[in-house]
Amino acid sequence: MVEVKFYDNIADELLKFAVIISKTDNKWVFCKHKERETYEVPGGHREPGESIFETAKRELQEETGAIDFKIEPICVYSVKGKTRVNENIDDETFGMLFIADISSFVELHCEIEKILISDTLVDNWTYPLIQPILIEEAKKRGFI
Repeated sequence: MVEVKFYDNIADELLKFAVIISKTDNKWVFCKHKERETYEVPGGHREPGESIFETAKRELQEETGAIDFKIEPICVYSVKGKTRVNENIDDETFGMLFIADISSFVELHCEIEKILISDTLVDNWTYPLIQPILIEEAKKRGFI
C-alpha cells in the first residue's frame, strides 16, 4: 500500500524529488522513458548542492526538451510505503510538486524516448498510485 500526503512546506533538506506537472498550449505534457511502455509526469532526483527549484528546472529541460517555460511550486508531497525508492513500508520520501507552462522545446537527447502532448490524461501511467493523485491535488489547489 502506498500513501501520498501533502504539506505546505517542510525542511528543505528532506526534499529529494521534484515532479513537474507540465502543459503547453493548454495540453498535457508526458514523458516516455526508453526502458518503459508507460508515461509519466516529468521529474526526478535532486542532485547534491542543487536547490529543489534547480532540480525542477533541470528535470523539466532534460525530460521534455523545454527551453522556454514558466515554472512555480505547488506544494510538498510525500510517498509512504514500499516503492522503487522506499525499501520499507514505513519509509516516507518527500518531494516538491511544481507546475510548468512550456512555450518551446528542443530535441531530446537523454533516457526519454519521446514526449506526448495530449488533450487528456494518459491511461498507462508509470506511477499510477502517485502521479494521478498529484494532478488531483494541483486541481484542488487551483493550479489546473
